Amino acid sequence: MFRDPRDERIAELEGQLAERDARIVELEAKLERALKRIAELEDKIGRNSSNSNQPPSKDTPEQRRNRPKPPPSGRKPGGQPGHKPQQRELLPPEQVSQVVDHCPGECENCGAALAHVDDPDPVRHQVIDLPEIRPEVIEHRLHAGECDECGHCTRASLPTGVPRSPWGPRLLALIAIVTGACRVSRRQAVLFLQDVLGIGMSLGALSEAEQRVSKAVAPAVEQAAEFARVQPVKHVDATSWATAGAYRALWTISTALVTVFFITRDGTYGTVKSLLRRARGILVTDRAKVFGFWVMRQRQICWAHLIRKFAGFAERGGAGSQLARELHQTAELMFHQIHRVRDGTMTRRQFRQGMHNIRVRVQWLLERGRALGVRGFSGTCADILHHREALWTFVDRDDVEPTNNLAERDLRPFVLWRSSSQGTQSERGERYAERIMTVAHTLRKQKRSVFRYLHDACANALYDNPPPSLLPSGP
Repeated sequence: MFRDPRDERIAELEGQLAERDARIVELEAKLERALKRIAELEDKIGRNSSNSNQPPSKDTPEQRRNRPKPPPSGRKPGGQPGHKPQQRELLPPEQVSQVVDHCPGECENCGAALAHVDDPDPVRHQVIDLPEIRPEVIEHRLHAGECDECGHCTRASLPTGVPRSPWGPRLLALIAIVTGACRVSRRQAVLFLQDVLGIGMSLGALSEAEQRVSKAVAPAVEQAAEFARVQPVKHVDATSWATAGAYRALWTISTALVTVFFITRDGTYGTVKSLLRRARGILVTDRAKVFGFWVMRQRQICWAHLIRKFAGFAERGGAGSQLARELHQTAELMFHQIHRVRDGTMTRRQFRQGMHNIRVRVQWLLERGRALGVRGFSGTCADILHHREALWTFVDRDDVEPTNNLAERDLRPFVLWRSSSQGTQSERGERYAERIMTVAHTLRKQKRSVFRYLHDACANALYDNPPPSLLPSGP
């Protein structure tokens, strides 16, 4: 059978064309992946504290220089006219350790000798210093006595209230203040104890002292956690933590007068649900899916997070950037009105009336953004719309803030602790960290002495008594 060579050539060319088309498809797929990766890297490079959840400490020097600066106020630096001067007040006489009188010997005008007289209104000048610091060492000697009847030797036991360790409650409280509330490293704490107090202590003994404080305050911290869970409004946020190099999640439940911390193995849905067991009231959070079990109408989504999201999309350019810019501007207008309510130039009723138009505009912009079909931006708009019931709780309730800044501020010292110490090394260290920071943050909010509380808690533990409560007293 005759075969036309042209048919073979056509078949060969069609095969080459098919291979070329397949190669083009493959290259187009690679190009799409490369462009997607480039966009992701550009987005990552462009992130800063104003358009993402990145903390300000992570900003590059250039990003810090380019941060928007507030407009000049026109006022000179320092105290303003009418500002009440802040001066150290003199301590009352009962707190003065020693009084030294100084009388003039001669007249400063003519040089004549002056007789000593008691001035009823002398100028008072107080100098505050520390006495020579010497540790108080109490030695307990346990004597033994032999029984005349049976010959058995009985040795005395330490009475209740005497520490079984070498460290008394006041020293334990100081150690907890230094290593926990002030976040001084353990090696530096050992140097401080030796150099300033004259107390030699090993790193192991210091860790054991921390553990004693941790056990002493544990019941009060658990009581504070239960109290925070049932408050009408609570702020919840998290950041990463590390224990012996392994990932952990650091959570806080923050209220106006109580803040509690938890270090958990992860930040999954089940963990967060267990963390908020028996909790009720309004929950102020970001849009993380782990909070999906909470009723939406009992939530408030953090608008600070939303504003940073809008700013990030606006800076990217391209489709969706104009809508993101309008969302950002509308949110800024909303916060301007919030500030007017706080400074008294707008009533709460006027604010609620004005928020109607803002709510309608935000809804409209988000729906337009969702319909655009722009990767990332449209999905974010859809997710925010999913949380629409939780966007405006602060408008209807005076006790709800529009942001989660309270929890973010409470987490900040813990983030600094993580940066300087790289986390903790054991589960025992986790419990100490979360408990001592709970105590410090809560007492400072209530303007109570952290040192006095820790001393009382450690002293109570010597008698197997519970620690003082961390809950606020009175209104």
